[in-house]
Amino acid sequence: MPYTEEEGGILNNFAREPQMYTADEPTSKEKKNYVVFGALAVVLLGGVMAVAVYASSAS
Repeated sequence: MPYTEEEGGILNNFAREPQMYTADEPTSKEKKNYVVFGALAVVLLGGVMAVAVYASSAS
């Protein structure tokens, strides 16, 4: 652990910084997967909302 000592003998402990890297642009296959998963999420959310509306009006 890297320590620094200030005036008066006070020690400061600093966290180790993570190694930096650059993100890669998604490939066309990954972009297609994002669209498919987004569409599935919309369908799932619509189904949950439909069940909630049906359940609230059933009583």
